[in-house]
Amino acid sequence: MACKCGGYYYTLNAKPSFDRDLSKTRKFLLRNVSVVRMFTAGFFRSKWRSIAGKRRILSMDAREKSRSTILESSKDKRVPIFVMMPVDIFTLDASGCPRIRKLKALTVSLKALKLAGVHGIGVEVWWGIVERFSPFDYDWSLYEEIFKLVSDSGLKLHVALSFHSNIHSSNGKGRASLPLWILEIGDVNKDIYYRDQHGFSNNDYLTLGVDHVPLLSGRTALQCYEDFMLSFVNKFESFIGSVIEEISIGLGPSGELRYPAHPFGDGRWKFPGIGEFQCYDKMEDLKMAACREGKPQWGDKGPQNAGCYNSVPSGVPFFEEGKESFLSDYGRFFLEWYSGRLICHADAILAKAAKILKKYQENEQTSVMLVAKIGGIYWWYQTLSHPAELTAGYYNTALRDGYDPVVSVLSRHGAALHIPCLEMMDSEIPPTYLCSPEGLLKQMQSVSKKRIVNLIGRNTTERLDKTGLWKIRSNCYNPQAEVVKATYISPNHASATEIESSCDLHILFIWELVIMIHKHDFPVM
Repeated sequence: MACKCGGYYYTLNAKPSFDRDLSKTRKFLLRNVSVVRMFTAGFFRSKWRSIAGKRRILSMDAREKSRSTILESSKDKRVPIFVMMPVDIFTLDASGCPRIRKLKALTVSLKALKLAGVHGIGVEVWWGIVERFSPFDYDWSLYEEIFKLVSDSGLKLHVALSFHSNIHSSNGKGRASLPLWILEIGDVNKDIYYRDQHGFSNNDYLTLGVDHVPLLSGRTALQCYEDFMLSFVNKFESFIGSVIEEISIGLGPSGELRYPAHPFGDGRWKFPGIGEFQCYDKMEDLKMAACREGKPQWGDKGPQNAGCYNSVPSGVPFFEEGKESFLSDYGRFFLEWYSGRLICHADAILAKAAKILKKYQENEQTSVMLVAKIGGIYWWYQTLSHPAELTAGYYNTALRDGYDPVVSVLSRHGAALHIPCLEMMDSEIPPTYLCSPEGLLKQMQSVSKKRIVNLIGRNTTERLDKTGLWKIRSNCYNPQAEVVKATYISPNHASATEIESSCDLHILFIWELVIMIHKHDFPVM
């Protein structure tokens, strides 16, 4: 959402009391509005820009980008809100080491967020920053400093362990690639990355094909992820449960469990293209699966009649009804294999994460929520084949629930499901692309309730109008999602310099959101 509050001046403190009389409430509000006026007058303007950074609070799009805000949902409890730390909060110095930008501004901004009623901060912890130069050489200094700042401000933490790159979706500062030693291996062996039918590779995330193959300085990808998680837990053990309340495990591009079928940053794909299957790296397991099926000819490549990145479903044989479509024997075989290997990937990583966190889960004082994130592929949802979801790895069609197998894995490992589209409404989207974000969200809520899995949600588009905020609020209290534990709302990827003109309004926006989520009406100042 673009951060322009449209003149709404709601304010409240970190833990507002709603049983006071209105005159006292107004007095309190006016006292806090004076703080807001200091922002408006420029008193904190330069300092606020740093935290406003790549984060016009509340946005997430299909452009392979992820940030955060979190709401804990319950009928009887308030909904704590987490705001994501700007991705450009750090920069790399001449030696390649990360340094916090505008430290004083960040400190002031964290205190302002605490005053606004924000519960905590979401921080992406990048594999490519921590284990940047060589295997097992972990440098946690940047995150030690950030976590201390957040803790000293009285805020909690949602930590996203990020095994992907944001190079293609970042516009400058705060760019995090995969570790440099991984990139060196990739320069020699492109098969460690996903590859499409044209031979183009994607170095945003390691292909699932190396999960169990020791091509990474003697380690498999799963071993690299596990070692990173172990190092993180050992370094920040004292924070777990007390300051760190949630740990999200990256499972793919943008941290989401999916294939990079819609690569926005390099120009190959644009909305509402159906995307392409990403199965052209070394596919030994596809060949073996085809042989087990008694159809070795099926193991050479993916569907050859599935269009290209920017195709629409109409006229693409694989996504229509017919002998060579997704409904054919071959179609079912391929989609089960394609989605199945993605589910196995999630199962393997979450099993390791759950094992590492087990001792903390057993102690109520140190309990921490494990989180897994999936993509919000809502375009072409109202078609029979759901092509954009199929290319992303979700075998979800009008005839098959593709999210139930995914959520079953999360349920087995006690992980919460991070879902999209909280603010979106079908009625606001042109009907041409047969979108249904509400249908997608409803399906995810339903399967999560069935599997008794907690939900965390996020917004998908950039918007700040009241209609969108009320939609977020209604989804937080949706009777179909009584098992919801938290709702995660994503800030976007804009840089600090891009939003300087509106940076002083972010605090107003957060206040308005807190009030809406808490279901209380305040006078407009």
